[in-house]
Amino acid sequence: MVISSWEWSSVAACRGSEGSLFYSADAAERKEDRLEREQLAKRICAGCVVREECLHEALERHESYGIWGGLNEFERRALART
Repeated sequence: MVISSWEWSSVAACRGSEGSLFYSADAAERKEDRLEREQLAKRICAGCVVREECLHEALERHESYGIWGGLNEFERRALART
């Protein structure tokens, strides 16, 4: 499914979800809490029909934080290097 521009966000599975699930609400978040939060966010992304568009947008913008297209910032950085 290819949707132009930011139109994809209107049908994203995360729409209406708590933003802190995709972005850390606390700079001092414990590693275990971060992993659990990211796992929940990635489950939402896994069933999303616009996951590829979301990931593409994050890669294009060099998004530094959060879960985009099912990947966290470290996973996106590794993907961009390949």
